Amino acid sequence: MTAPIRWGILATGGIAATFVDDLKYLPDAEVVAVGSRSDEAAEAFAATHGIPRAHGSWQALADDPDVDVVYVATPHSAHVAATSILLNAGKPALTEKPISLDVAGATTLVELSRARQVFLMEAMWTRFFPAVRHALDLVADGAIGRVTSVHSDFGFAAPDDPTHRLHAKALGGGATLDLGVYPVTIAHLFLGPPDDVRAWADLGPEGTDRNTAMVFGYASGATATVTCSLVGQSPTIAVITGSEGFIELASPFFMPRQVMLHRDGKAEVREFPVEGRGYHLEAAEVHGCLRAGRLESETMPHSETLSVMTTLDRVRAEIGVTY
Repeated sequence: MTAPIRWGILATGGIAATFVDDLKYLPDAEVVAVGSRSDEAAEAFAATHGIPRAHGSWQALADDPDVDVVYVATPHSAHVAATSILLNAGKPALTEKPISLDVAGATTLVELSRARQVFLMEAMWTRFFPAVRHALDLVADGAIGRVTSVHSDFGFAAPDDPTHRLHAKALGGGATLDLGVYPVTIAHLFLGPPDDVRAWADLGPEGTDRNTAMVFGYASGATATVTCSLVGQSPTIAVITGSEGFIELASPFFMPRQVMLHRDGKAEVREFPVEGRGYHLEAAEVHGCLRAGRLESETMPHSETLSVMTTLDRVRAEIGVTY
């Protein structure tokens, strides 16, 4: 019988709670510890989720010998610091997206992972949904011909509070990093990194973007249009258009359960049920990589993390958001 993979959770917010809840769908996953910047926060989270050990520092979690891998669920601004502690301690890490505030930070983590020979993966869960994998297979099989464009959006009305993590510059706030990383990832999945990047944004008083549009150009002639917003709800779909049809990832496209293939005036719909929220899909990938002794995932490799972060850097340069 395969021994369980023992997880540690670094941070105690909402996404950490959801991740822990979804791990119940993996029979070989066990949450054994949580770490926070305070004993009180760690102990409260542990009590709520039935976790046996609570650590009042990130370093203590990294040094826990009974933890096989750690999920990093802090705000973006703390990802590099938290993940560096883990990697330096020889502890594999699954770090929430975006893995850093910029490509320089992402490069630091990738280089540290390779130097220490410790597994690292960015937690871009969208890449692991069966519906997304099916859409990629359709394109690879020529179901819609040559891909000519990608359109994707992600927006909702966020709290109008400049201190909220979605807006605060100190926490890496802004629509582009928090929401835009998803549609940008879709563009990369189906068209690769863009050759040209143009963007416009409405900036809030704290200097982070609230409403942003991006247009990507490719040497092939293909284009991608991407929007992200913290001021209004959007359809939250993704459409991949080709010379012979198009594919729609149903809302919400970043965790889709349905793929629609449109060609020859007909629509073919396929359902891809997923238990829970779907965070266990990326966790299962981590399990496979750890058991195989890999330093990175083939589905979410370091090169893709760096590529998407490079595009996000180019977008921020266009709209004037700096951290």
